[in-house]
Amino acid sequence: MNAFPPRDLLTPSQLNTLARDLLEGSFPAVTVEGEICNLSRPASGHVYFSLKDARAQVRCALFRPKSQWLRFAPANGMQVVARGRVTLYEARGDYQLILDSLEEAGEGALRRAFEELKARLAAEGLFDEARKRPLPAWIRRLAVVTSPGGAAVRDVMSVLRRRCPLLEVEILPVTVQGATAAGEIVAALEQAYAGGRYDAVLLTRGGGSLEDLWAFNDERLARTLAAATVPTVSAVGHEIDFTLADYAADLRAATPSAAAELLVPDRRALLATLERDARRLQAVLARRLAAAAQRSDHAWLRLRAQRPHARLQRGRQRLEMLERRLEAVREAPLRRRRERLAALATRQEAAIARQLERRGLRVAGLARALEAMSPLAVLGRGYGILSDADSGRVVARTGDVRVGQALRARLADGGLRVRVEGVDPD
Repeated sequence: MNAFPPRDLLTPSQLNTLARDLLEGSFPAVTVEGEICNLSRPASGHVYFSLKDARAQVRCALFRPKSQWLRFAPANGMQVVARGRVTLYEARGDYQLILDSLEEAGEGALRRAFEELKARLAAEGLFDEARKRPLPAWIRRLAVVTSPGGAAVRDVMSVLRRRCPLLEVEILPVTVQGATAAGEIVAALEQAYAGGRYDAVLLTRGGGSLEDLWAFNDERLARTLAAATVPTVSAVGHEIDFTLADYAADLRAATPSAAAELLVPDRRALLATLERDARRLQAVLARRLAAAAQRSDHAWLRLRAQRPHARLQRGRQRLEMLERRLEAVREAPLRRRRERLAALATRQEAAIARQLERRGLRVAGLARALEAMSPLAVLGRGYGILSDADSGRVVARTGDVRVGQALRARLADGGLRVRVEGVDPD
């Protein structure tokens, strides 16, 4: 008879699965230094080897997508630093490391270059906290410089939509690893800074090996971040990953999701703050309204005590009396002026009549004198006036005419046309 209950029995597959889950759940990413042995590079492009020290060894696997970024050729006997996660290969029950990166141990090529450049830029003051810009209290428009298809942008957008749906987000797509990545990132950042369109900029990508993140250790990129005119957050890799972009940016976040949480307030916390402020505002308004109502009541009581209607009635009566007095004061001078004007008009009419009479008499005398001196009066006594028929010139002497000349004779009752038949000198 079987000594164990059926529910306690495990198959090798089940046991290995449990062991794998236990290993992967208990260990975070680990970094191990050791000597390469049992190296194998099959045609698939994967790299298999073991890392050993004086007392033990552990199997390692560096799959093709990661192995393509190696900057050196692994070889047996080489001392290296491997970074990866602990797992168990269930088919054989082998405990192993699945590697994300592999570097030469000690001062590897990339690590040495990173540390040297970091020290030089730090000496120039590019990483000084004093020059870094604080994030604005409220961000309305955010630029995210990242790969549009990576996991980082999905994590960022998920957090932003959950915490602050009103935020306007624009993705500036770039390549985040490879030979052209650094140039693309610099160009995207310069575009974001030059436009004056954004309140903040987020530079981000997911985790990876030192080789994967090498574009973010570019000197041009570090200088661009240090000279930024818009507050910039760097969230490159996982919490343990540090790049020059992290040091040069205004703020470094451990992960893309953490950066999103730093950039925007939580919607629920914001709503709670708004509700609290609204309650405070309502309380202040209520107190002010109550105080205003109390002042209004006091003013009404004082107004009633002063009997304003009676005062207005007395004022109205006094105003009417003053208006009557003013009217009398205005009418007296006018009446006197009208009487004086009437007297002056009468006197003027009499003076004008007398003046007209005197002038009429004078005109009559002048008319009589004029009549006496008028040539027409002389004509009436039988005289006439001769003048040339053509020119109308008056003939005063016999020398002014010639025989046969046509003349005109003016008489008292008309004129005659005559012709000279002869001249008789006196």
